[in-house]
Amino acid sequence: MDVGAPDQRRSSGSVARPALLTQLVRTVRQQTLFVPGQHLLVAVSGGPDSIALLSLLHRLAKPWRLTLTVVHCNYGLRGAESDGDEAFVESFCRERHLPFFVHQPKLVKRRQYSSLQALARDARYDFMKRLAHVVGADRIAVGHTADDQAETVLMWLLRGAGTTGLAGMPYVREDGIIRPLLASTRKEVLAYLGHEGLTYRYDSSNDKPLYHRNRIRKQLLPVITQLTPAAIRVLQRQADLLREDEQCLEATTGKLLCELVSHGFGGVQRLNRQALMELPVALQRRLVRAVLRTYQEEGRASSIGVVESVRRVLLKGRSGARLFLKQAMVSLDHGTVRFSPARENGKDVAYSGRGESECLIPSLPATVSWAGTGQQIHVQQIHRRDAEESGLVPSVRRALFDADRYSGPLLVRSWRAGDRFVPQGMKGRSKKLQDFFTDRKIPCHQREVVPLLVAPEGVLWVVGMRQDERFAVSRETTNCLVVSVTDRVSGEE
Repeated sequence: MDVGAPDQRRSSGSVARPALLTQLVRTVRQQTLFVPGQHLLVAVSGGPDSIALLSLLHRLAKPWRLTLTVVHCNYGLRGAESDGDEAFVESFCRERHLPFFVHQPKLVKRRQYSSLQALARDARYDFMKRLAHVVGADRIAVGHTADDQAETVLMWLLRGAGTTGLAGMPYVREDGIIRPLLASTRKEVLAYLGHEGLTYRYDSSNDKPLYHRNRIRKQLLPVITQLTPAAIRVLQRQADLLREDEQCLEATTGKLLCELVSHGFGGVQRLNRQALMELPVALQRRLVRAVLRTYQEEGRASSIGVVESVRRVLLKGRSGARLFLKQAMVSLDHGTVRFSPARENGKDVAYSGRGESECLIPSLPATVSWAGTGQQIHVQQIHRRDAEESGLVPSVRRALFDADRYSGPLLVRSWRAGDRFVPQGMKGRSKKLQDFFTDRKIPCHQREVVPLLVAPEGVLWVVGMRQDERFAVSRETTNCLVVSVTDRVSGEE
């Protein structure tokens, strides 16, 4: 529906420059977002932020000699409401004689995306970048505000992100996407729209509590604002400060990449192990992440779990140790750390060294090849109802866990001194794994090859023997982690 303040007549005589326009111009100049004479592709959803952005840029078009082209994405997810958004934006552009393009992507959920919203975002950005190339646009302007920045910072904070995440969204990205309203609050945007008598569309999905960002916006931010009325500005300023720190650290990391990493044939990269170990931990992580990023097709950064698994190999592994990740293989060769593209395009993750084994499971589903026993361990997460309908029940070669009772990342590793778990059937009593192996009459030399499925909260499963009662499926279980083991040769489960 169209919402906004009623049209207001302006008094005769000169009209003062809107405060929001002054703020936008200041941001554009301070952050060098664009310069006079350039062509801007403006993403407009029809909501208050994007309508305000387009209105402001239209005001600047003549004095700054800007060329404006508008793009709108209609995913059709809200039926007639989505079509109404498209019609509204088209009408807004027609009144101002602005070129208008609409994109109606077909969204097909893919495994690597955590949500339909993430898929829609990437589809939108991919199309805008292609369209910018076709129409000859220099920049792509989007309407994110300081409120969006505050929500983003809180989201990353709750995920345990480092400074990269807490720095939030940049004013300008490397791919030419700019955010001219990032220093302006939504309150200021609404005040501008009201003063100008501009209507806008309201997205009903913004009220749905099932989206994480919506819960932060509707539930968390109001509480924080009660404690600190200037919370939006504080979080926005914090993001700006951290982004400057991040840029400094990234520059240092780039210099280290040039100094310490050598490149060979076939995508092989080598890193001096001793030089890496002498760096501060913060730079170790950044250097490892930077190298791994080169093996990602989309250039995405690896999770902290993946980075730490590489660091553990580098710091504690012996010569010959190897770590297989989705995107690359990491191996130790005396004083050199060798990175190379993954030899297989599957889900296998494995690490094999001397006297110790550890397999990181960075994402699900995954299949771990366990060298010690020649087995493959298959891990997937499904809804409990689907597990029941498929007839998946616990057995010697299969275990089911309540996926909401532990956090990640998951590891498959060998036994370590001091390991304990709560064997199912022991009525909640914990037991040392050493004693468990003794009771099962497992010789000492065989204990190191027995795989354990481990979460940060403890051992989930002594694979093929006993699972931990604390993580067992119950009547309250919604999501199941299903783990099965097969012999690599026979494939029998």
